[in-house]
Amino acid sequence: MNDQEKVKIFDTTLRDGEQSPGASMNLKEKVEIARQLDLLGVDIIEAGFPAASPGDFESVSMIAKETENATICGLARCLDNDIQKVAESTAAALNKRIHVFLATSNIHRKFKFNKPKEEIIKLAIRGVEKAKSFVDDVEFSPEDATRTELSFLAEIVEAVIKAGATTVNIPDTVGYTTPSEMTGIIQYLKKNVSCIDQAIISVHCHDDLGMSVANSLAAVDAGARQIECTINGIGERAGNCSLEEVVMALKTRQDLFNFQTNIMTKEICKTSRMVSHITGITVPSNKAIVGANAFAHESGVHQDGVLKNRETYEIMDPQDVGWGESELVLGKHSGRHAFEKRLISLGYELEKDVFEEAFHSFKVLSDKKKTIYNQDLVSIVENFALQSAENFSLVSVEMNYLREKSTSEPSLKAKVTIKDLRSGELLLGESSGEGPVEAIFEAINRALKVSVKVFSYSIKSVTEGQDAMGEVAVKLTYNDSSPKMGRAASVDVLEASAQAFLYALNLLDL
Repeated sequence: MNDQEKVKIFDTTLRDGEQSPGASMNLKEKVEIARQLDLLGVDIIEAGFPAASPGDFESVSMIAKETENATICGLARCLDNDIQKVAESTAAALNKRIHVFLATSNIHRKFKFNKPKEEIIKLAIRGVEKAKSFVDDVEFSPEDATRTELSFLAEIVEAVIKAGATTVNIPDTVGYTTPSEMTGIIQYLKKNVSCIDQAIISVHCHDDLGMSVANSLAAVDAGARQIECTINGIGERAGNCSLEEVVMALKTRQDLFNFQTNIMTKEICKTSRMVSHITGITVPSNKAIVGANAFAHESGVHQDGVLKNRETYEIMDPQDVGWGESELVLGKHSGRHAFEKRLISLGYELEKDVFEEAFHSFKVLSDKKKTIYNQDLVSIVENFALQSAENFSLVSVEMNYLREKSTSEPSLKAKVTIKDLRSGELLLGESSGEGPVEAIFEAINRALKVSVKVFSYSIKSVTEGQDAMGEVAVKLTYNDSSPKMGRAASVDVLEASAQAFLYALNLLDL
């Protein structure tokens, strides 16, 4: 391992990843993810775009204070105010970086800036020099680099390195390039930029044509030593290079890639699930590394092979990425020790009060289901582990199906009991509706004397079978506020709907 070169992992889940439609996160959620990224071992956390909003500035500032190991980075245009905001928001970080960018391709120069190449280079140099006046660690990105003329790309890269950039990032901003083209770009820069050895070459690849991971690996093979990526590959449009995929490709194929990273791979699945839970972006079952089926075998031939030797059909050990052992059955006779051991194998160590709540939920669930799967346990834990401070909690929900005498149509009536945790008061609400979920939501509105509107509602099965847990995601708005998401899982999907509604409601400013 000592003769392996190091590839830095630059995680932009909290910046580019948050740009996924519907993936915005609040301050608490961003800090939770940043702490986990730090534990995961990423080298650089791009915590946000501080000039974009006061919320982004605050989150970058908080992350700078809360993380211990990673370099904290903020994004800025080549504008003095943007750069000043990054410098201020990252001031508390032990290690900090300012990342400045400016579009360089012909289509961007013509339609975004209407400026000649010479002016673009001047702006880039000025931006790097301004950033350098605050920190030593400065990264520059020529936006849309892969559609920029190679000669001009080399010219601007040389200029910014001489101005003080310590990392030059080559973004495939629109996911346009191919692995062979990416190899050619990196090789061209190494040959035609006289000072290229004075900076680390980075790549930031988007997945519009499904080649972001392949392009990133091609760049590393050609000489790049930093990969910019996100958890679960989330990001603009089709997303970014997936951290878990590119890291495990480097690790699994060390016969081809003689490189190492600082990533603690056993934290990968936990990090993936956290990001999915917080953003509401579901990980597809067939997603490489972190999908539910990534290490599942249904074919009898495959099962026979794996039982004889796991490596017949698995090129990675699931434990290496945090999946734990193959799914073993937990049931209603299992005790705390077995439950705790399984949670630890899945990467969760809970505080005592949260553990007891989770164990109680596990017991309730095991009375309803024959088989408890790992995904069931993960859903149980996340109902407690990532909760925001609550004002209201669900005590009970009842559903009555009545048939009115005057009509043959059935009547649906929901009754909810909610506890106001601030006063200890029990609040009751009743409502009818065309469907049970509608009736429950309106009953909660009446209990709290509010009018919260449902922005979106979805439900999916956590595991298989007729007794599978249902995971509900609901987004709510109140008085034209931005939508807030709540998630909850239960065998009883109506209970999960009520819990998810209340979780989102707790995030609203009522």
